[in-house]
Amino acid sequence: MRYVIIGAGAVGGTIGVLLADAGHDVTLVARGAHLDALRERGLTLRTPEREVTGRLPAVAGPDGPPPPADTVLVLTVKSQDTVAALTAWADAPVEGGGTAGERLPVVLAQNGVANEPAALRRFARVHPVCVWLPATHLEPGLVVANGHPHPGMLHIGRYPSGADDTSRAVAADLTSAGFVAPVRDDVMRWKYGKLLANLGNGLQALLGRDVPEALSKRVRAEGEAALAAAGIAHTTVEEEAAERGDLVSHRPVGGEERSGGSTWQSLARGAGSVETDHLNGEIVLLGRLHGVPTPANAAVQTAVRRAVRDRIPAGGFPLGELEKMIG
Repeated sequence: MRYVIIGAGAVGGTIGVLLADAGHDVTLVARGAHLDALRERGLTLRTPEREVTGRLPAVAGPDGPPPPADTVLVLTVKSQDTVAALTAWADAPVEGGGTAGERLPVVLAQNGVANEPAALRRFARVHPVCVWLPATHLEPGLVVANGHPHPGMLHIGRYPSGADDTSRAVAADLTSAGFVAPVRDDVMRWKYGKLLANLGNGLQALLGRDVPEALSKRVRAEGEAALAAAGIAHTTVEEEAAERGDLVSHRPVGGEERSGGSTWQSLARGAGSVETDHLNGEIVLLGRLHGVPTPANAAVQTAVRRAVRDRIPAGGFPLGELEKMIG
């Protein structure tokens, strides 16, 4: 199969370069200065073991020759950019007739759980991925992946449930590229478990590494309560730790630990938008639908939006101000 990685940042860049390094046909989709860097000098991936530069085709979007019918679209943009990306690609023509939305599978290697229903509105074949892949993208043309001994664990299945031959074929290709890629009929249960873990992303983006444990526990407790009220199953911390084991741990790259998670990186890069409304905001939505108070998650949403608007640097939001907002 051929792969088109839509969003060649931390997650997409790691997946794309390693798939290509394993011999698979990969095209990267990016924008701005990052796209310029990919075209000029390729995408450099640094891992604890090595550095590899993938000089791969890089495009801005679906304009160009229609992709063959054996193409897999891998969506790795942040959740706030999902609808725009899906809309751009859904009606793209495919070689032999039809559109991407009708004929091509779309694999969603993203945080959050709102991407899958958005994709199913436009694509007939939707494959969620639960992403455990510690990587960083802060400058054009460079991605740093700290996962060791495997770069990441990527559970894959079919939406809304089950798995199929495409799920298994993609998992096999990911495995050949060095990832751990379990195929799961209940992949959304894993994604909801990951959502609970990602509720701390906004706190880290606001406060840096020194997040009070009580605050982390509170946003997660609100999340668990909202999911319980909605009747949504999720994996537990213990189940996830047993699954991951020693397969994906963090190692320094070039003597440096990972700087911060995905939301922190968006603030650090001055990206102008963040995923918080699709992480903490998902819990706020469920809480409002099912009568569960979620003041801590709502405050994180508001504070991160303010940090973006007022250009507050990553880790620079006053803890006292956040606590006052929570009440």
